[in-house]
Amino acid sequence: MTIYFEKTYQRAFGTFPLTGEQAHNAILAAAKAGYRAFDTAQMYRNEAETGEALRYTGIPRDELCVTTKVHPGNFDGKSFAASVEASLRALGLDAVDVLLLHWPPADGDIAPSLRLLEECREKGLAKNIGVSNYTVSMLREAVKTVDAPIVTNQVEFHPLLNQERLMAGANEVGVPLSSYCSVARGEIFRHPEFAEIGKGYGKGAAQVALRWIVQKGVSVNTMSTKADNIRANFDIMDFTLSHPDMARIDGLTGTGHRIVTKDLVPWAPKWD
Repeated sequence: MTIYFEKTYQRAFGTFPLTGEQAHNAILAAAKAGYRAFDTAQMYRNEAETGEALRYTGIPRDELCVTTKVHPGNFDGKSFAASVEASLRALGLDAVDVLLLHWPPADGDIAPSLRLLEECREKGLAKNIGVSNYTVSMLREAVKTVDAPIVTNQVEFHPLLNQERLMAGANEVGVPLSSYCSVARGEIFRHPEFAEIGKGYGKGAAQVALRWIVQKGVSVNTMSTKADNIRANFDIMDFTLSHPDMARIDGLTGTGHRIVTKDLVPWAPKWD
């Protein structure tokens, strides 16, 4: 298994859209709750706060999994590596554990940015590389373009969106998925099924949704600024949803609630 689905890193703390003191305090609370995987990006403009907070925790570097993502505006040959080096300076790291391409390029030609990503790994700037928001056809091309393993495709993934086609394609090429918008930005709370299922396990609605994702074989990224919610989001490994409960939640994927549409992100690809 890749680093993204080792047990310690199945649950990552996402830092978007946090900045400043709010980011610092949330990351400290996440580390205290047990998180050891942390996700940031050039686009988030909080790499410096993330690095400072992680140093403040005192957690040994080799116990952390730090992910950052390259902004599409830096996909050209002149600025790609320089932008990654700037990210490392901001984070206070010699290398990140995982370096992702934040989006496919707007022109759809994914090969140049993938090769630049692999070059950063070869230079020792990143231990692992991956992508985000890739479609199945892009994943198939990506694994043929680079020699290094693609350790994840980070995508919108939650129980209110059917991603079976994407999952099947990712499994076909051996690229694990990781989730963002894991509780659909709170939309799951509008569906009583999650709380009803949770009562049988002594868990809350968000915990049920996150556990469903993990049992699908997808690692989760979650964000909160409230310590209680941060702890609850991490505390999802001590129960297993039954097959009937998984099936009941599967039925909700037909809701088709996609958050990241072209209205929100005009450069998004045509989703599977």
